[in-house]
Amino acid sequence: QVQLVESGGGLVQAGGSLRLSCAASGRTFSTYTMGWFRQAPGKEREFVAGITWNGVYTSYADSVKGRFTISRDNAKNTGYLQMSNLKPEDTAVYYCALSSKSALPTTSPNSYDYWGQGTQVTVSS
Repeated sequence: QVQLVESGGGLVQAGGSLRLSCAASGRTFSTYTMGWFRQAPGKEREFVAGITWNGVYTSYADSVKGRFTISRDNAKNTGYLQMSNLKPEDTAVYYCALSSKSALPTTSPNSYDYWGQGTQVTVSS
């Protein structure tokens, strides 16, 4: 089993920045592909960014490209999502997730085995 705990969410003005963290415990974090997803009220959970186990390959939703950066530190069992130039439409609960099913990040939530509880990000205009 793996437990994931997100932190770093909060309220920020448009144009501001936040860094989300995802701390993992349990089985070896470094063997998993990691993804970040978000879910706004009344909307489906959507893929934001993903990274391979070794950090070599990353992928992003078009809506966040150039503004968000995903990274990981396997020595610390922690993943990150640096968010810059935030917009009101980025408001959502953000979740980190780990996948043992795919070596490359996938956009489908069904491909991920473990999920955190989420952290709220609110961007005011």
